Amino acid sequence: MIKKLFSYLIPVKIYEAKSTLSKSIEVTWANGELVLDSENTNYSYGSLQRILKVGLKNIGYKKIIDMDSILVLGVAGGSVIKTLVDEIKFEGKITGVELDSEIIKVANNYFKLNEIKNLEVVIGDAFEFVLKTKDKYDLIIIDIFQDITMPNFLFETFFTNRICYLLKNKGFVLFNTMILNESQNIRNKKYLTDFNEHQFKIRTIPRIEVHNELIVIEKMV
Repeated sequence: MIKKLFSYLIPVKIYEAKSTLSKSIEVTWANGELVLDSENTNYSYGSLQRILKVGLKNIGYKKIIDMDSILVLGVAGGSVIKTLVDEIKFEGKITGVELDSEIIKVANNYFKLNEIKNLEVVIGDAFEFVLKTKDKYDLIIIDIFQDITMPNFLFETFFTNRICYLLKNKGFVLFNTMILNESQNIRNKKYLTDFNEHQFKIRTIPRIEVHNELIVIEKMV
């Protein structure tokens, strides 16, 4: 409790571990809440939770409550899952895919992710999961970073087409991206051209927390 109160004055680190994928994993009390960070960026809770909450509100909480299944690619500490369950009161099935098993251990220990009954966590590669799964989803949330780097496959046409195939009619994709330079800005603009305007409705929410751009994709048919 003392560390939590002191965190309103200065962040208080309570856990740190090395990860082959994320370099460094840190759990910190900041402004009275626990957050999960990598070496250079926020991974869960804190600013990231605020960012993804903006996207979920854009889709509409009422629409999300009525959904049956949600896929989260990139779980980290599970802040978006906590928002779905605790704030939106989503009771359908949530499947979370996370490559870094060390992060899931931290999420279970510090953020009680393993206590969410309607969540199934898959430790594995998101690309392989998307390629192999036979399930379809009402909402697919893509939030995959290795520190401040986004894997190239996320923007490849094959992966994009597969994501769209796994999306139910009238379903949504919420894609969190980071833009740090002009080449990444061009990358995002090119990504948007992969979608057929008659089949998908696309909107972007730029410059959230300075560097993040959310892409919201709605499957019309």
